[in-house]
Amino acid sequence: MSGGDPIAAFRVEAGDLLDQVEQGLLDLTHRLDDRDLIDAVFRGLHTLKGSGAMFGFDALASFTHHCETAFDRVRKGLAPATQGLVAVILSAKDHMRALVDGDGTGLEAAGAAILAELQREVDAAAGAPAPTPSAPVREGWRLTFYLPPESMANGTNPLMLLDELRSLGDCTITARTDRLPPLAELNPVECHIGWDVELFGDISRDDIDDVFLFVMDDMELVIEELGGAAEAPAEIVDAPVATAAAAPEAGGPAKAAAKTGESVRVPAERLDELMDRVGELVIVHSRLSQLANGQGGDMVLRSISEEIERLVSELRDTMMVLRMVPVATLFGRFRRLIHDLARETGKAIELSTEGEATEVDKTVIERLADPMVHLIRNACDHGLEPEDERVAAGKPATGHVRLSAHQAGGEVLITIQDDGRGINRERVRAKAEAQGLIQPGQVLSDSELLHLIFHPGFSTAAAVTNLSGRGVGMDVVKRTIESLRGAIDITSTPGEGSKVVLRIPLTLAIIDGLLVRVGEGRYVIPLAAVEECLELSLEEDLRSRGRSFITLRDRLVPFLRLREMFATGTKPDPHQKIVVIATGAERVGLVVDQIIGSHQTVIKSMSPLHQDVAAFAGATILGDGGVALILDVVQLVLAGQQQEERLRAAG
Repeated sequence: MSGGDPIAAFRVEAGDLLDQVEQGLLDLTHRLDDRDLIDAVFRGLHTLKGSGAMFGFDALASFTHHCETAFDRVRKGLAPATQGLVAVILSAKDHMRALVDGDGTGLEAAGAAILAELQREVDAAAGAPAPTPSAPVREGWRLTFYLPPESMANGTNPLMLLDELRSLGDCTITARTDRLPPLAELNPVECHIGWDVELFGDISRDDIDDVFLFVMDDMELVIEELGGAAEAPAEIVDAPVATAAAAPEAGGPAKAAAKTGESVRVPAERLDELMDRVGELVIVHSRLSQLANGQGGDMVLRSISEEIERLVSELRDTMMVLRMVPVATLFGRFRRLIHDLARETGKAIELSTEGEATEVDKTVIERLADPMVHLIRNACDHGLEPEDERVAAGKPATGHVRLSAHQAGGEVLITIQDDGRGINRERVRAKAEAQGLIQPGQVLSDSELLHLIFHPGFSTAAAVTNLSGRGVGMDVVKRTIESLRGAIDITSTPGEGSKVVLRIPLTLAIIDGLLVRVGEGRYVIPLAAVEECLELSLEEDLRSRGRSFITLRDRLVPFLRLREMFATGTKPDPHQKIVVIATGAERVGLVVDQIIGSHQTVIKSMSPLHQDVAAFAGATILGDGGVALILDVVQLVLAGQQQEERLRAAG
């Protein structure tokens, strides 16, 4: 974000720091005596306080200072880490985020309440037996240090370091000017002054190291105990003032190694804009390819078209990789949610994750957050039993929520599973009949019955609580997943728990498709869902009337005649084809008149007037400027299943 708004850059970096602090605190709830975690949380708070003060976020710096002080006592062994202290710091972290995002106006009362609670926890911890402090008491220290010349340009303020040293105890500070260059060669943004500091008081070596925590690797520093020998002093070497000229002489491999580890933070909207440009390029290339392969097409033009096709394909694949992010970024958000739900419900809840390296389009990740929050809250509140019920049922006292993800073809399957009591089907049916969603005694499959919980306003909760009971959460899940062209599978075993599987497309931008013709219209079938293509002769078509099944490797597979489904009003082609598509374990055949070929498909959203047409997931522009509708595989497989159930019910 070079050259951009420094305040915006700080907010981004502060957000990352707060995420790291939160993850450290959540890990600490399981390992309260882990020194590395305690140090990591302290460093995060320390950095946030210093950076906030540097960028003028005084309210943030002042508030964070109190949390840092509390954790400093734990770090020094003066007080133990407790679950209560960690919970308060987690609440404080949320308040810090609010201070980062705003100017602190109107948040004073909330901050004061959190600090009051923090003080109570610190006082309570002070009465508990604390570990023996390991840091020896020193009478004083002598320091000599030089910062690197570019330190001020990189954001380090030497005066703030000196102020922190002064806050440790009585001290005297003397400037060292032995490395100042001649005035004509002096660069005012470089730091060439060193300092001699003598510190007196009850100060540990760790206290001094903390002051230089984030510049230690680049600076020159000697620390000596007053009246004693030097403690592992770092050697100060007189280096020439102009070091930049010598840098190119350093080995090239070192530079290359550094370059491979570099990363650049890019605003998400720039990636979206670039993706749009790649999509337009794919459409333009489709027009060029059609022109080059037309009747009497020039061989040179065809060769150029094929080369551009290769480059466009590579560019598209590279762009898709840039947009893919691991689901770990999604799953990581729910550790805090589980921690808070455990405290709210009084239940012991454990979260486990699997398949965090599975990658999904960033747009999909962003839109999955809300539905997954509702599903996890539902699992913890409705699904998991209280500890006494679990023990009485022979289960572990701690309930378990498991999140997993894996890729299956062009889909990502995200599973939310709990080991609770399962869904009470009788209560679901009774509630559905009371709301008029189904007729009393109406025959439903198990899947249809369980899917009633996704109906707007539906809830089996006996009372409305802060967590559930209003019947809006599961409706949000259904609408969001459908807007992503996904599907929901739900299973539940009484006494053992429930499992919800979200089937989500890998990307919402560009896909490989199979272009087909039905009547006079052209349609695109996502290629990742296509299993095989078969010939359907006119005789077999007539013979299968009323059945609409084909036998495929000793298994009956239903098929849909798209010409009838779309009411094209045209006669069937003499050589129809069946395209077998699948989602999960379910398969269905689609009867088309002609298979035209593969097609790089840029997905365009349907207009508001056509968003409710279930058979289509979007549209794309073809090379000749025409429009082809993209078939919704999930909805078509569902239609095939319903057709199969109707035919079997009819005998």
